[in-house]
Amino acid sequence: MFGDLSFVKLAVIAVIAVALFGPDKLPEFIQKTADLLRKVRAASDSAKQEIRSELGPQFKDFEFEDLHPKTFVRKHLLEGDALPLEEIRNALDPRAELAAVVEAVRRPADATAAPEAPTPRVNLTKDAQGTPPRHPPVDIDAT
Repeated sequence: MFGDLSFVKLAVIAVIAVALFGPDKLPEFIQKTADLLRKVRAASDSAKQEIRSELGPQFKDFEFEDLHPKTFVRKHLLEGDALPLEEIRNALDPRAELAAVVEAVRRPADATAAPEAPTPRVNLTKDAQGTPPRHPPVDIDAT
């Protein structure tokens, strides 16, 4: 429940608690909070027992933790040899398909195909007669 609390976080919480409740009232507050948590836990345990007894004997091994989605998936899908999990992982892995696409792109064209004619290069600095292209006059006021 408190697995992600580090020592620094606990120290900050303690300092804030002392500042809010004062050093004389803090032990009383902690005791009342612990009593409240015990009562809540006892009420939830009795509610669980009541639900189990109402469900009947066929649900005697029913655990409420199994209702959590992660636990449900782990228990019913990942445990046992019901599913070929490695096959599913490999089928969902896109690396093989991407490698095939990369190979197809890198593969040279077939040797039997006719070679393409080279595309002529266009010289943008000179026209067909060898003279540089004329640019329209620039209007300094317009720009």
